[in-house]
Amino acid sequence: MKQWTVGVASAAQKQLEAIGDNRIRKRIAQRIDRLQQEPDKQGKPLADELEGYRSVRAVGQRYRIIYKLEEEQVVVVVVTIGIRKDGDKKDAYELAKKLAKLNLLE
Repeated sequence: MKQWTVGVASAAQKQLEAIGDNRIRKRIAQRIDRLQQEPDKQGKPLADELEGYRSVRAVGQRYRIIYKLEEEQVVVVVVTIGIRKDGDKKDAYELAKKLAKLNLLE
């Protein structure tokens, strides 16, 4: 089984650092580390504006880690970390869509 290299985009790193609870930050970081093993079999593929990205749950059902695979480089790039709040502009998917439109997900 190949080991993937996991990179965290600067926007996602800032989102992670903005989480005030150290325990939650640690659990999200551990979940990101697990993406080193078979990230293509974790989470779910996203559609529409986020096609090509995947989403995996962290810290129970609250947080989402949105990432994409760069298979030619065996790299996982975490692009967004946030809480799932359907209909809220701070929803993890809404943030990712905004960043995608601005080409800031790289």
